[in-house]
Amino acid sequence: MTASIECASYQVTDSFFGEPYVDVDEWREQPHPHRHVHGGFAGCDTRFTFYFPRAEEWQGRLIQPMEGAHAGHEDFFGSALGDAMGGVGMTARLGGYMVESNMGHIGDDIDPRGGEDATLYGWRAAAESARFSRHVAAQVYGRPPHHAYVWGGSGGGRRSPLLLENAPDVFDGALPFMGGGDVAEFPATSPIRGAQVMSFACMFNVARLLRDKREPLVDATRPGGSGDPFAGLTTHEREELASLYRQGFPRGDEYMIGAPMGQIWLWSSIADQLAEQDPEYFENFWTQPGYVGHDHPEVVRDDVLDVVATVERVVTIGELTGDPGFAGPEYQLMRATAQILGAGAGPDLPFAVQLRGLPDGYRLGAGLRPVTGEAAGRRLYCTGAAGDLMVADGHADANAQRFRGVRAGDEIHVDNRRFLAFCYFHRHHLMPDPQFDSLRVNGKPVYPQHPVPLMSPLMGVSYTGHYAGKLLWIHHTHDSSLWPSQGLVYAGAVRAPERFRLQWTENAEHIPPAYLPASPGRDPGTWLVDYFPVIEQGLADLIRWVEDGEAPPATRYEYRDGQISLPASASERGGVQPVVAVEANGGVRAEVKAGDPVELVVHAEAPPAGGTIVSVEWDFDGSGTFPFRHEVTGADKAVSLTTTHIYDAPGTYFVTARVHGHRDGDVNAVHRRLPNVASARVVVQ
Repeated sequence: MTASIECASYQVTDSFFGEPYVDVDEWREQPHPHRHVHGGFAGCDTRFTFYFPRAEEWQGRLIQPMEGAHAGHEDFFGSALGDAMGGVGMTARLGGYMVESNMGHIGDDIDPRGGEDATLYGWRAAAESARFSRHVAAQVYGRPPHHAYVWGGSGGGRRSPLLLENAPDVFDGALPFMGGGDVAEFPATSPIRGAQVMSFACMFNVARLLRDKREPLVDATRPGGSGDPFAGLTTHEREELASLYRQGFPRGDEYMIGAPMGQIWLWSSIADQLAEQDPEYFENFWTQPGYVGHDHPEVVRDDVLDVVATVERVVTIGELTGDPGFAGPEYQLMRATAQILGAGAGPDLPFAVQLRGLPDGYRLGAGLRPVTGEAAGRRLYCTGAAGDLMVADGHADANAQRFRGVRAGDEIHVDNRRFLAFCYFHRHHLMPDPQFDSLRVNGKPVYPQHPVPLMSPLMGVSYTGHYAGKLLWIHHTHDSSLWPSQGLVYAGAVRAPERFRLQWTENAEHIPPAYLPASPGRDPGTWLVDYFPVIEQGLADLIRWVEDGEAPPATRYEYRDGQISLPASASERGGVQPVVAVEANGGVRAEVKAGDPVELVVHAEAPPAGGTIVSVEWDFDGSGTFPFRHEVTGADKAVSLTTTHIYDAPGTYFVTARVHGHRDGDVNAVHRRLPNVASARVVVQ
């Protein structure tokens, strides 16, 4: 190891932070060879990690990823999971060293000294960490970086624009993706008011109302389906599903309505805060005219839970993910969440409880409060259930503790009246955003209104659209956590449109399909894509824009009734992602007899900035294996290719073509392979 890091001569820009210190300085080979520097600032909870690749890889850039959700960790992108999502390896390919910050807080706890100051958690801790990294980089490489970039998705899509807006002395460009929030005048200092709080409420309500009807809903909206998601629904069910669509939930992603992950985490993290900010709503819902709980109790009565149950068993992450007894499909969503969390929390975290004495009622979202034992008084909320097995999460210390201290025989109060009231929260807390226009007539709300709640200060402050650098915003057409309507908020706030570009990634969810639960007979990879190659290409384009003046291409789109539609032609659509269409026997639906050949055709076109088509492969049965690949040369911007397949067994199959484009037309490229998918339905009699 070279000389140790000198810290004493560094002068903080933000006086909140004390003197910086380094407590780890060592060479690490994994996940990519780098000099690993960890430390923090005295007198506060801010921690950082710097990852310096070899000098021959560094091209003079600082690249800082923003963690999602509430953040609180300075080592996520240095983990194996984080590296797969764009960590040290990608940073090195882009010629940078990587900076991580815990955003001024440890886990879900606030800094005791910083208190509720949302500017600290939104951008100030990250900015000071980046400033100090320049001081360290000058010692490691002999000079500080010449340009700096910040990027991130979800909660990181909230924070990365804040760094560009508020730390112009550090950052030259930002790439937020899947962001969302409200807009205020610069400089913003208050916690955000997030539309997704109300949006998720509506989604949870549709999931609750349609839990026995979700399969027909999903089938109707898949390729070759009826196209009518309202068939067979009651009037109230139709109203709530229509409201969900009008608020922006993406058509074609209906399977995710019944598979909440980050959405239900958000409820568990802010439920207590919502009740503290607006206790009147949670009382009025059950007692006052104008609220469903009072006016139409029949639509919630059978779902109510308010009982003290006994713990039969406490289940750890390791047990849930490794015990064959939890291998059934009813546990799939729980296991997927546990696998993601287990990468950081470890296998021994008590993650779920099996309860005895729990009557019929709606489990998801219910409050779980131990009333006896070591954990008595802790407030948790159910984020997943299978029978009487319930996974839960909570705010602050409850998020870290989960079911630690809970033992078999302890009693837990299960009460979901707060969650059932939350299911109609969207009616009574309208923001000015267009996505809520369907709940107004002539600008007046249809239902009694309450103040829109503030989100946790850990989510940071409002956007302002006031920045001096360049910003490339990437949003997804099939994101069930930050809906397409949220992708338009920042575009409307930008003060200098020439420094802003918006790109859409078609068929992308909030997390890549490898981390999502499969639906019966169809792997997520047959209708969704891994979007991280698009993000890496976007970062490369952002760098070119900032340093060479070559602006990245925007995506053309139309927004109507809460939904985004994209042109069918790649040349008209723009962006970087290829456009794909699939036909089975000439249409999006083919009905054949077992043993008959089915002619399959794929049409694929790369946009002007998307290079050429470098791979075309087929999955015939929904397994996600893609066993057949066409031979392509990488020389063509558009291809139309045909194959045949014979189905021997009766059933319904979604045959899918997955296509990759590449800017350089390199068929052997490993990175920046830009994906898209399209499917047709084959019904075999």
